[in-house]
Amino acid sequence: MSAFIQAIRRFVTKTEGKIEDAARKIVIDAFSEVILRSPVDTGRFRGNWQVAIGAVPDGALDLTDPGGAATVSTATAAAMGLKAGDVIYLANNLPYAMRLEFGHSSQAPGGMVRLTATRFQAIADKVIAEVARR
Repeated sequence: MSAFIQAIRRFVTKTEGKIEDAARKIVIDAFSEVILRSPVDTGRFRGNWQVAIGAVPDGALDLTDPGGAATVSTATAAAMGLKAGDVIYLANNLPYAMRLEFGHSSQAPGGMVRLTATRFQAIADKVIAEVARR
């Protein structure tokens, strides 16, 4: 095998790794922002954000997480399994989730997902710049 082909293979492997690293970090940053923007009464809503790769999570969890750290940690662990081309989902299946997203709470009158979505490009740009420097 020529040195040129070996160099191309190393480049492809390194690039694929950076793409996956960037995708994971973008997902982690965006999902963390949604979770931490969530209004808190008992912490049940914040604790019910669920992450899954390849299928939308269903059902509600019997968890409370007022500070959000445990939920962010769980979301981060799930996102670490993300590979290029995968689809990853963040869902909150509590019956009042839509009402909270659309202004029912004075703590999050602009929602959580909608506000984070408006920042998605900035989140992605920051992560891509960080990954490119490595």
